[in-house]
Amino acid sequence: MIRVRTPSRLHFGLLSLPGLQVERWPNVSAEEVLPARRFGGVGLMVEEPGIVLTVSPAASWSAEGPLAERALAFARRFVQTLPPGTLPPHRLIVEHSAAEHSGLGTGTQLALAVARALAAAAELGEPDAIELARRVGRGLRSAVGIHGFAHGGFLVEGGKRPGQEIAPLIARLDFPEPWRVVLVFPPGGRAWHGLEEQQAFERLADPARALARTEALCRLVMLGMMPALVERDLEGFGEALYDFNVRAGEAFAPVQGGTYASPAVAAVVAYLRGLGARGVGQSSWGQAVFAIVAGSEHGRELADRVRTRFGLGPGQVLVTRAANHGAIWKDE
Repeated sequence: MIRVRTPSRLHFGLLSLPGLQVERWPNVSAEEVLPARRFGGVGLMVEEPGIVLTVSPAASWSAEGPLAERALAFARRFVQTLPPGTLPPHRLIVEHSAAEHSGLGTGTQLALAVARALAAAAELGEPDAIELARRVGRGLRSAVGIHGFAHGGFLVEGGKRPGQEIAPLIARLDFPEPWRVVLVFPPGGRAWHGLEEQQAFERLADPARALARTEALCRLVMLGMMPALVERDLEGFGEALYDFNVRAGEAFAPVQGGTYASPAVAAVVAYLRGLGARGVGQSSWGQAVFAIVAGSEHGRELADRVRTRFGLGPGQVLVTRAANHGAIWKDE
């Protein structure tokens, strides 16, 4: 039996947003000669909720547990990339999984967990996360979750050139061990994924503002978040992260109705900021709200106050640490 444990992925925002669908950027002389990249992204891997998956030989292909059908679909897609007869049937058990379409990158982590386990079962050695992603069809836009599966930590990926499959990882930093992440999942909101997500991206055409927004976002990453992480400056990191997340979210206002996915998300963000947390925002399309805090005690205090203020129940608020490691797997 092969067991894989993956972190979950927070996505703080895209760098080159859909309004800037060009092949060249202007240089200092306004000549469009600089190669353009699309998407790019910044994110963080966290220990919880995560995914735990096991696979073992069986008489026929099957899956059970949360997201079982999706796991089985990824397995079938992986097997199609192998020569016939390479891999006999296996049973997949999803022992634990973060919710789908909640801002945690669950689809990518599940797909890569399945691919990692089946690659081991097929004795393919240790193909890297990019190869695994190709085999299960992940990385259409952001590659933060792919690189996070491999390396964990705080990640910046550099966007895709025209025709490129998966964007390269350009920076990776350990997240300070004492810091904690409060995650809040307010009810409601809309799940953007699949065809609906693709159509939403196609509606986001704002070339007049897109380049200026991208330049501001890159400044906040390179001169804000990254040096603050190196210096363990929580306040500086938090303010840069909050500003980055707001600017990234504003680009999606035409499809999500505002900077955040729902009024409930906006209310939680405002409340956490009012309590003094600086690094607060929405992960991906939401509903997940994150807050970066100094340690476990502060995290538990904020979590308790959020539960009480918004009437949230078990599983809707949790405190976790960053995962400065990628997925872990072993043959048991």
